Amino acid sequence: MEAFEVIVIIYLCLFILLLFSGFPIAWLLGGLSVMFAAVGIIANHYYDVDTFLLDRWADYAIIADRIWAVVQNWVLVALPMFIFMGLMLDRSGVGEIMMNNFVRLFGRLKGGLALTVVLIGVLLAASTGIVGASVVLLAMMAIPIMEQRGYSRELSTGVVAASGTLGILIPPSIMLVLMADQLSMSVGDLFMGAMMPGLLLGFLYMVYVLLLAQLRPQLAPVPPDLPPLDWTIVWNALLAALPALGLILAVLGTIFFGIATPTEASGVGAFGATLLAAANRRLNLKVLKEVCIGTTLTSAFIFGIFIGATGFSLVMRSLGGDEFVADMLTSLPFDKTGIIIFILVITFILGFFLDWLEITLIVLPLVAPVVKSLGVDLVWFVVIFAICLQTSFLTPPVGFSLFYLKGVCPPGITTRHIYRGVMPFVIMQLLAVALCFLWDDLILWLPEQVYGGR
Repeated sequence: MEAFEVIVIIYLCLFILLLFSGFPIAWLLGGLSVMFAAVGIIANHYYDVDTFLLDRWADYAIIADRIWAVVQNWVLVALPMFIFMGLMLDRSGVGEIMMNNFVRLFGRLKGGLALTVVLIGVLLAASTGIVGASVVLLAMMAIPIMEQRGYSRELSTGVVAASGTLGILIPPSIMLVLMADQLSMSVGDLFMGAMMPGLLLGFLYMVYVLLLAQLRPQLAPVPPDLPPLDWTIVWNALLAALPALGLILAVLGTIFFGIATPTEASGVGAFGATLLAAANRRLNLKVLKEVCIGTTLTSAFIFGIFIGATGFSLVMRSLGGDEFVADMLTSLPFDKTGIIIFILVITFILGFFLDWLEITLIVLPLVAPVVKSLGVDLVWFVVIFAICLQTSFLTPPVGFSLFYLKGVCPPGITTRHIYRGVMPFVIMQLLAVALCFLWDDLILWLPEQVYGGR
């Protein structure tokens, strides 16, 4: 084994080991990158070890240059704007209005409340892209009503967690923005490629809810005292959905029709969410201050990890990590399909222990060049990687949607209820991965229709 391979293995193992120390991930990534850059320099200078650092690591200037490039990246300006849009939409009252009117429309169906949660989850996902805000909003609006009507706690918690998580996949998704930036890809391509898989997931959730309610009606009972359905209820439900649909059109429509870049569209979305809050008389200085503070904290968290991961990945590459990972993957006794399946399985397992952000910033840049060298369409791979990565929000012990949900659930709902409730939805997410793997047109059809011979 080459000396640089030993250093790379120690580098990765130390990172995995220190993850369980509870030390902040941003400082962990940054500290390891600085320490192992020094190890590479010393090994190269005193022991003539071929670590690929000879001409590139005379000092740490390249790390500073790369971090500066991250900070001034125009594409990443979209992140705080999309975060602001999601948090402001959460405060605007749009979700509450939709919930009240959708419950009147669908509440008379078996599983109608759970169906309402999925529909609102899809609309919020396509107009916010912020998982935490969507999960908390859906939980606070829907779970008390579902508890009151005798819904199974497993069903109610599972459908809320899964529906709120759609925001990380359905555009505008901050995860897709980061992935596009990491691989120098078009954000529009990824947005369009992820649209149909995201809607497919929502459809699978709705089919599951309706079938479960038919087969086991005691889990989703229908109250006997509902008023008869009339056109006023239908009309009010449509009016309630119009603001969210308008925001979706303003953001995604301007991107898909080439009117604005994703960065410019994020500003349109932030302004549109603010107008909706003002129209519903929810906008005041206190709300604006809280949304701005929340945007700043979330953006700082993301960029802190981003800067640490940038240094980590740069040192990894300079130590020969790219070659090491490529050799390891291509030496597997699999063909092209087997290598991709292996990567997806490892990604799914990593999702139990790592957040999507670390996997996106560290793992994806290492495996994507290998996949591209195999002749695989990178848009297809990145989107299917994103679908697989979405499971990390629902898989314990580091499923962030589970943490968000537990924090706002009524006292009677336990962690066991939540874990049991999300398992069927994790299975459906894996089913979506399999369907997109078998029929790549689910991902590639829409980008090809927009860009033709892409």
